[in-house]
Amino acid sequence: MARSLKKGPYIDERLMKKLSGMKAGDRTIIKTWSRAATITPEMIGFTFGVHNGKLFISVLVVEEMVGHRLGEFSPTTKFVRHGGKMQKEIEKGKPAAPVAAAPAKSAKK
Repeated sequence: MARSLKKGPYIDERLMKKLSGMKAGDRTIIKTWSRAATITPEMIGFTFGVHNGKLFISVLVVEEMVGHRLGEFSPTTKFVRHGGKMQKEIEKGKPAAPVAAAPAKSAKK
């Protein structure tokens, strides 16, 4: 849900205080747990270590990110893969068996 326009974007004050003491383009990583903080134009060029619940993921802020939240660029879940017989065949490089052939074999039994 979007934040009300009369309230304005949420900007973490401690995060902005850390930014004020740094030079633009500085490559030091600024660690933060504030995933809900909105990216502002002042943050462009800085690298943030955004916490995803387990570790800090480095996010280099570019111009296209302005208006988004920091947490959008630090995923909290990791996609492992879908399992099963077809997935194993795909990984080995073999062509997957046709899906229509499988029910035909079971119908003969």
